[in-house]
Amino acid sequence: MKPWWFDILACPLDKHYPLELYIFSFETKPDEFQKFINSYENKDINLIKRENIVKFIKEGENFFIKDDIIIEKTPFKEYFNLILSRIDEIEHIHDISLDEISKMCFEKIKTSIRYNIKTFLISLNPQNFENILPELFFINKIKIETEIESGILFCKKCGRWFPIIETIPQMLPDEYRNEEKEIQFLKINKNLFDKQFFKQDLKPFNIWIF
Repeated sequence: MKPWWFDILACPLDKHYPLELYIFSFETKPDEFQKFINSYENKDINLIKRENIVKFIKEGENFFIKDDIIIEKTPFKEYFNLILSRIDEIEHIHDISLDEISKMCFEKIKTSIRYNIKTFLISLNPQNFENILPELFFINKIKIETEIESGILFCKKCGRWFPIIETIPQMLPDEYRNEEKEIQFLKINKNLFDKQFFKQDLKPFNIWIF
């Protein structure tokens, strides 16, 4: 599951949005995350432009942007507000994997990158677009090009949890779920969680941690 899926997934039972995402492991290797960090910190504008992920469009006196997250050509200010909303959704992503580099990437988006985009939005000068290009490039790389191997999607409203197994979110109705298989999935990954998680009224299955 790519992190951008999280932007559109709601609970299939009560339609609650956003869900909480707990990441157990990534299919993406740590050195790939490190490459994304390096490209951001080096501010290599020429490399970023060659990849052509974030597209700046000028039509007369109007400016537009689109990328792999905001795929429609979008007016300048509206685009940045949408990107900030995508960053806000990352607050509901909990990387509890053993990968410290991936944690660093999500933390960077929630802190310095969010701050830089908010600061840019104050002046919103299209002439300075290249100054914020590394931030936009980095968000696209993390959201679109990384792959979550294993984890859980959790609905705070109804208490249901849905496993992510071999990159696929398993969001089936209760009657079609495999209790034995999913209980085993929880047991295998229980040490990644705070014990308080299992003291909630988890549905449709739970394990008890004392």
